[in-house]
Amino acid sequence: MSFKVLYVTATNPEAEALKRISGIMSLKAGYRFGNLEISVLVTGVGFAPTSWGIKQWFFENGKPDLAINGGIAGSYNDEVAIGDVVMPVTDCFADSGIEDGENFLTLSEAGLFGADEFPFRNGLLYTDASYSNQMKSLLKSVKAITVNKATGSECTKIKLINKYNPDIETMEGATFFYICARENIPFLALRAISNRVELRDKSKWNIPLALDKLSEKLNEVLIRLE
Repeated sequence: MSFKVLYVTATNPEAEALKRISGIMSLKAGYRFGNLEISVLVTGVGFAPTSWGIKQWFFENGKPDLAINGGIAGSYNDEVAIGDVVMPVTDCFADSGIEDGENFLTLSEAGLFGADEFPFRNGLLYTDASYSNQMKSLLKSVKAITVNKATGSECTKIKLINKYNPDIETMEGATFFYICARENIPFLALRAISNRVELRDKSKWNIPLALDKLSEKLNEVLIRLE
C-alpha cells in the first residue's frame, strides 16, 4: 500500500527540487519514489496563500500520511551557512503582535490568546517529534521564525534576534506547522539556506546552490521514509 506524502512549497523552483532526485518517477499529479506516492502543492509566498492552499488541498484530496514543507530560507546563525539544509523544530509568527511604543508584544504576551493554547506550547509551534527524531542524523535541528515582511535591515534583524534568537527565517513555515498540527497530520520541514539575514544584497545570495542541496537532502529523507 502506498504511503501518501504531500510536498508543500511556496514557489515552483522549490517544488522542482523533487525532479532532480535520482530514481523518482513522474506521475500525472506528482511523483512516486519506492512505495511513496508524492503529491506537490505550490501555494505561493506568505501566510495567506499558504493557509488557503493547504486547506483547499485537504478539502479536495483528503489528508496525506505525511506533509513535508520544503524550500529556501535566510540564516541568522553563523553556524548555519549558505547551502546547509536544516530542519526547523520550532517556529512562530514572529511579527504578529502589537506595538507598544518601542516595545513589541506577541499575541500571547498581549493576552489575546494563551501561550499554551493548542497547538502552541509556550508561544511556539513544535514539529512532529515522531518524524523529526527519525531525521536528526540527516538534518541539523534549528529554531525558525516566520514573518510577513522578509527582514532586510540591521534594525529589524537586531529586534528579532533579541526577541526570539532564531536560527532561520521563512515566510510560510509557521503557517504550515499550525495547519498540520490543527488537522492532526504528521509533518516535517526542510529548509535550504540561500542567504544570510542582513541588509538586503542579492549578489551574496546563492539560490541555485540552496536548491541543489535541498534536492540532495530530500533524496535522503525519502529513502529513510520508504
